[in-house]
Amino acid sequence: MRTLSVAALQTKPVTGDLDATWERFADQVRAVRDLWPHVQLVVAPELLLTAGGPLLATMPPGWGRAAATPVPGPVTEQVAALSRETGLWLVPGSLLELDDGWISNTVVVTAPSGELVAKYRKVFTWQPYEATRPGKRFVVFDIPEVGRAGLAICYDGSFPETFRQLGWLGAEVVFQPTLTTTRDREMELVCARANAFSNQVFVVNCNAADPAGVGQSMIVDPEGIVRQLAGVGEEVLVDVLDLDAVTKARQFGGLGLNRPWAQLARDGADVELPAYGGAGILPAPWASAS
Repeated sequence: MRTLSVAALQTKPVTGDLDATWERFADQVRAVRDLWPHVQLVVAPELLLTAGGPLLATMPPGWGRAAATPVPGPVTEQVAALSRETGLWLVPGSLLELDDGWISNTVVVTAPSGELVAKYRKVFTWQPYEATRPGKRFVVFDIPEVGRAGLAICYDGSFPETFRQLGWLGAEVVFQPTLTTTRDREMELVCARANAFSNQVFVVNCNAADPAGVGQSMIVDPEGIVRQLAGVGEEVLVDVLDLDAVTKARQFGGLGLNRPWAQLARDGADVELPAYGGAGILPAPWASAS
């Protein structure tokens, strides 16, 4: 089996204190390593390390820009050092990335060696509320001898294009840091299941805990079945994902029935797509038309 042991850290920041938030997160990562030595990767909520407040909290003027950091930069160096110390892959939520005067909502990934292996800027920012600059491309990364993972952030999951493209690029699991404070969380859970089922990927959607968010982090398998669903408070979802289950679902169908990637490979090129300029769907490089 190609297994990936993950921990989704449903936690919250120390509002308005970047240093205390970092220390709290680092201690939680060390606790995960000590409690569950088999865990290979830890994922945290969106914007955790920016130390923002709950939905109606008043933050100091300019807080977002004050919390922003270049990537790579001092914050990613801290994350890299923590990866080396613990021997873990880290997806520490997302950061406010400062680049040439612009701010993007950016998730980074560090390997146990401390290498910064991936950086993804949120493509579908939550409009009209989110002021960050949108990204322009989707990102996957390889975990050697395990498989390929993709990255999404919160509202990205409301757009089918996100997970379709990540699956097309070969992602078998998608890590989706989230910061949802509102009652549309129910619809996000629906989307997470639909994205997993229609693209035959694991989805690890990690939301912030109360009061920073409404919790309900979720792990969904490539057949759309919910493996774990958190409550609203601080919690850790630990799971061992068998990525060969992705291969099985894609070869034999979700629930032994549906094989969307094979059908796209067979018929997609002839489909007219006016919303995308009329072009057909190219087969995924790994997909079989059988």
